[in-house]
Amino acid sequence: MITSVLVANRGEIACRVFRTCRELGIRTVAVHSDADENALHARMADAAVRLPGTASADTYLRGDLIVKAALAAGADAVHPGYGFLSENAGFARAVLDAGLVWIGPPPAAIEAMASKTRAKQLLGLKPLADVTEADLPVLVKAAAGGGGRGMRVVRRLADLDGELEAARAEAHSAFGNGEVFVEPYVEGGRHIEVQVLADTHGTVWALGTRDCSLQRRHQKVIEESPAPGVPETLTAELRELAVRAARAVDYTGAGTVEFLVGEDGTAHFLEMNTRLQVEHPVTEAVFGIDLVALQIRVAEGCALEALETGPPRARGHAIEARLYAEDPAQGWTPQTGTLHRLAVPRSPDIRLDTGYADGDPIPVHYDPMLAKVVVHAPTRAEAIRKLAGALERATIHGPITNRDLLVRSLRHSEFTTARMNTGFYDRHLPSLTEPTPDPHAPLAAALADSHGRSRFGGWRNLPAQPQVKRYATADGEEHEVTYRHTREGLTAEADGVRVVHADAALVVLEVAGVRRKYEVTRYADRTHVNTTTLTPLPRFPDPTAHHAPGSLLAPMPGTVVRVAQGLAVGGPVQAGEPLFWLEAMKMEHKITAPATGTLTALHARPGQQVEVGMLLAVVDQT
Repeated sequence: MITSVLVANRGEIACRVFRTCRELGIRTVAVHSDADENALHARMADAAVRLPGTASADTYLRGDLIVKAALAAGADAVHPGYGFLSENAGFARAVLDAGLVWIGPPPAAIEAMASKTRAKQLLGLKPLADVTEADLPVLVKAAAGGGGRGMRVVRRLADLDGELEAARAEAHSAFGNGEVFVEPYVEGGRHIEVQVLADTHGTVWALGTRDCSLQRRHQKVIEESPAPGVPETLTAELRELAVRAARAVDYTGAGTVEFLVGEDGTAHFLEMNTRLQVEHPVTEAVFGIDLVALQIRVAEGCALEALETGPPRARGHAIEARLYAEDPAQGWTPQTGTLHRLAVPRSPDIRLDTGYADGDPIPVHYDPMLAKVVVHAPTRAEAIRKLAGALERATIHGPITNRDLLVRSLRHSEFTTARMNTGFYDRHLPSLTEPTPDPHAPLAAALADSHGRSRFGGWRNLPAQPQVKRYATADGEEHEVTYRHTREGLTAEADGVRVVHADAALVVLEVAGVRRKYEVTRYADRTHVNTTTLTPLPRFPDPTAHHAPGSLLAPMPGTVVRVAQGLAVGGPVQAGEPLFWLEAMKMEHKITAPATGTLTALHARPGQQVEVGMLLAVVDQT
């Protein structure tokens, strides 16, 4: 029997595994980098061990240090989570060689399937060797990991070498392995996967299907189970292929077999992930199981048939949305800062998995996912409505997130009618990110901010002068609002708006006969009004706080990893031309020229650490 588990991971997945371990009476051990010393997963565990080294994600790739940490803390088992070393056969062997229990598949199975190139060969498939124009478009993929890292779509043969180089660098940073390969890119496909669970006694379960077609940068955003609108014949085929793949490598534990289904209904094998998936909660909700608990029991040698009389039966529909600290309207730019508050409506059928608590900082070194919100309902339509409503009512105070995008995606007709595919955001991102600010949110912020601050010392014969405040919305639009103190209280200087109530935390406005509540929360640099984020602006801006036209500022904190070949001061650049690449939160972000002109300044250097707003380059358009 396992008595103590070390999770060789961080954040949300570590917290999720710890939760199940506690329910089973198992002690928990966390590992952490310097940046994660006070992270939720380190605070939540019964014991925590610092991994020496830098604060970067590379810390979690040191398998030797993690094994030492497990032994030092008295753990008798290691759970790898997902990402980092979860599909590293060498790490699995090191855990077993140290006399610890590995809560995962055998190293040989990981070795066979973790490399996508070898997995395809095992199933009789081959990656493209020599790419020609006839093969385009193609997909460059990392052989040793997933999550969109090291993945690039190439539509022009001239771009292939550059994208291969970028993919290798990103894959090496994320997985410690820079191997990549090329395969045909299926346009308009649906990403469908099958959850498998196998024990050491020869039993393999195929636990339904999941649709993960809504993706940005080849990383999943919304997932659901079962995959909607899939014919039963195709579902049966996918389940059979998944079981066959698991049996081919004597698989044990939880794993996922992924497919891309073309518009013609043909299923293309993508890979087998030899670990737990981020989206595993939707399968748990539909089948009423705990996959982590089953992973542990399989690792202890239990037979699945001893726990159940057969695979559990599915019921209802479940959908998961990944909440990211990022700005979808600005090229999915990751955001950092303090997550002041994160709360979703409570319900037995609403689940929040997160690695953050209120007040935690969002570090720059890791993936920007803040949480996963999962709902379960009797039907898909009810699940969509419940999840969209929960996200809309969620309290999220901190950096910009993709919350509005998630709500709009769930309510989009292509999604509600199950006609979506992996090109969903390529087609609809502009409309899904179009700003729709509440026009009265700035007024509510001003009224709440002014409540109790202005008091008159004596009687005055003249009416109070209007007060003016200015705010900027998340998309940079500025708003100026005016209000006045009267004997009856605060009065809005806006047509058709009546102030019903105003205090420091709540403002009630009546507009065209309809009363609306505005909950206001203020922090040092931002004010949150319901779901609107505002930045207070000084009444008289500092005239020196500006940059020359054509200035290119860092949109995020990160590291300059590459500068475009041949880029030099005095040379011409074209609008949209890549100038350099920043790495932030384990992804590369292309920084392009803001306009056509001459490069008059270049401050970015490979290896340079930059902060938000730092001047990187200047393009003179004259």
